[in-house]
Amino acid sequence: MTGRVWAVVGATGTGKSELALQLAEALRDRGSRAEIVNADAMQLYRGMDIGTAKLSIAERRGIPHHLLDARDVTEEAAVAWYQPLAREAIRGIHARGGDAILVGGSGLYVSSVIFDFRFPPRDAAVRARLERELDELGAGAMLARLQQQDPATAERIDPKNGRRIVRALEVLEQGGATHGAALPEKPELWHPETRILGMHMERETLVERLDRRVERMWAQGMLDEVAGLRDAGLERGATASRAIGYAQALAQLTGRVTEQQAIAETQALTRRYARRQVSWFKRYPDIEWLEAGAVAPVGLVDG
Repeated sequence: MTGRVWAVVGATGTGKSELALQLAEALRDRGSRAEIVNADAMQLYRGMDIGTAKLSIAERRGIPHHLLDARDVTEEAAVAWYQPLAREAIRGIHARGGDAILVGGSGLYVSSVIFDFRFPPRDAAVRARLERELDELGAGAMLARLQQQDPATAERIDPKNGRRIVRALEVLEQGGATHGAALPEKPELWHPETRILGMHMERETLVERLDRRVERMWAQGMLDEVAGLRDAGLERGATASRAIGYAQALAQLTGRVTEQQAIAETQALTRRYARRQVSWFKRYPDIEWLEAGAVAPVGLVDG
């Protein structure tokens, strides 16, 4: 396999997309082709633009992007579906003589691509039964069950993420060890020429930046975007409808919360998500941490 893989990772709001663009331009200036592969789970969805800070076509500066707008909001975008597509995109970039830049903050999605990451077995019948129990008992009861069986995985899973809890329990029932929300114990790179760049920002600065970003989302038309997606079936989408910001905007549209409450809840959930992202990427071996806003891509390429 020729070509390199660059992974640009870190918490939401730290400037990963901009660094990826600058990196691609720096490589191009040195005669190397570069293309970008999305590793943000919510940017996979068509029409989910404002709430995911997705770059418009004009903002992509002519650099090819892959796996943006790959799913309808009614469809599920699971990591096991994503992994082979992302790797296929990377192989295609390498075949064209370029470097692939994987960019995003969805930790499990990034890990599934850059590490030798294999998925545990599935059992549709077990999954269906556990999902019924989730509906009947709620995520709290299911998480308590997981805590008894696999406390390490339970600690890493968002307590409100019923789908992830069910998946972990499904694997355990089959006698498997969950990948849960974890890296393999000794992760090995899928591609030997991989460089992992982590974007870092001081917590106080990041919190302020994220809070203002959520306010801008509503000012830029988040509610109108979600209203359009609702007409396209957003509420039927098991994954898309639960995305941070989209679930809150849906609640506002239906009158369950005020705009102020929707914004405040989105801010709180975004801050919590950013903390989980930082914890996830800190476990990566050989990650190079870069200060957000103070990065010189030319130095990265020449270094």
